Amino acid sequence: MGLSAKLVMRQGQSLVMTPQLLQAIKLLQYSSQELSAFVEDELERNPLLQRADDSERSSPLVEAPAASATPQEGDWSRDTLGQSLEAVEREFGTDMSSSFDREPATHAPAALAELSTNAWSGVGPGGGGGSGAEAPDIEAYLTAEVNLRDHLNAQILERNVEARFLIEQIIDELDEAGYWRSTPETLAARLGTSTEKVLRALRTVQSYEPTGIGARDLAECLALQLQDINRFDPAMAKLLENLDLLARKDFTALRKICGVSHDDIVDMVREIRELEPKPGRAYGAAPVEVAIPDVYVRAAPDGSWQVELNAEALPRVLVNSSYYARITRHKPAADDKIFISNCLQNANWLTKSLEQRARTILKVAAEIARHQDGFFAHGVEHLRPLNLKTVADAISMHESTVSRVTSNKYLSCARGLFEMKYFFTASINAQNGAEGHSSQAVRFKIKQLIDAEDPGNVLSDDTLVQRLRDQNIDIARRTVAKYRESLKLGSSVERRREKISAQK
Repeated sequence: MGLSAKLVMRQGQSLVMTPQLLQAIKLLQYSSQELSAFVEDELERNPLLQRADDSERSSPLVEAPAASATPQEGDWSRDTLGQSLEAVEREFGTDMSSSFDREPATHAPAALAELSTNAWSGVGPGGGGGSGAEAPDIEAYLTAEVNLRDHLNAQILERNVEARFLIEQIIDELDEAGYWRSTPETLAARLGTSTEKVLRALRTVQSYEPTGIGARDLAECLALQLQDINRFDPAMAKLLENLDLLARKDFTALRKICGVSHDDIVDMVREIRELEPKPGRAYGAAPVEVAIPDVYVRAAPDGSWQVELNAEALPRVLVNSSYYARITRHKPAADDKIFISNCLQNANWLTKSLEQRARTILKVAAEIARHQDGFFAHGVEHLRPLNLKTVADAISMHESTVSRVTSNKYLSCARGLFEMKYFFTASINAQNGAEGHSSQAVRFKIKQLIDAEDPGNVLSDDTLVQRLRDQNIDIARRTVAKYRESLKLGSSVERRREKISAQK
């Protein structure tokens, strides 16, 4: 049988991942802060995008029980974008989006530069007049955060070149918490100097603010801070040598080792707890982002729950069709025409993606409110088991779509602010074939039992299992131990020591 090359035509179907479809998928899992940053970037890149007027903002209301799983006109599962996304979810599953990155920015041709910058009144250079040169932002310099390295370098007063170099080397090797994880011998061998000079430079760094900086371990960090307030005595030194006993709250053993009374050991522990175990985090920590609710759940007069989107967390953009008509009316060059056509396509797709994202969040939140109505009415004890598949089947979507919608999204209700994934909990079996219990509700019951226990009769894990089974919760001992540790609650021995010590 001879081998030969030939051309064969075949017809088949395949799923094509366009950049716009990838963008719509990523928009689903963006938090409100990430979405705002993304939209701001698109507003700068695309001259056809325009912010919607604040007066046009509206927030649709939906009653949770009325949320229908049947696709309606304009719903995610009916339009082209929704069908494409659902097809992608079925084809690729839940781990697809991690491998996709945003498309690089497309730069406008030079012929459109003038129109792009002067399209809106008051937006161009100089705010509608003037030379266009911006004054330096003095406030930005005054309010800029100082990192740990700059803060320490500003305190260097050493004039000797070698000593200053060693100090700078140690500062460069500090971690975010302010600890020096290397050793004087290692640094001395690497730089070809003596260990004594490195130790002298280290002591200089440890004299800088914040106190405790440059320590090689927790005990040394605490010792430096105690020395600074003149509270480092032999008894405190022995306590720092036995921090493992302090972590286990074995105050009886600590009293014997330190040779002090019960009142003295209580005062010493109190002083240690007032110290800063990570002196560098005030300078190296990342800025804390405030959680913004994406959805509000409020009680309706008829006893149902109203689910309302937070309009402030939804960036609203419009497509400026008049600007597009104005440019095309002048018959632009071929490159300019391609660019402005791409801008129009991207703008239309972005506005539609934002609308679909908001609608999907609303549908998922409405189903959560319908399923967890006991939580909203009575508290965490009435939280019911819930998984992604249950919500996905109810609203006719894929599980991975629900997972993306609930990631980094927050729900605000009368009981506080909760991440939407909080309402998805595992089920703990009930006895006699009754309905299962939510793992979060079981954790809450364990904490209630421990908080109410008698110091003279601290509950063991086996006793907790029996108490829970008395409440129709079928749970294993290892599960109780796991939940107790997740709540940062010690074992029965540790709790007994702590409670007896608190009574003395």
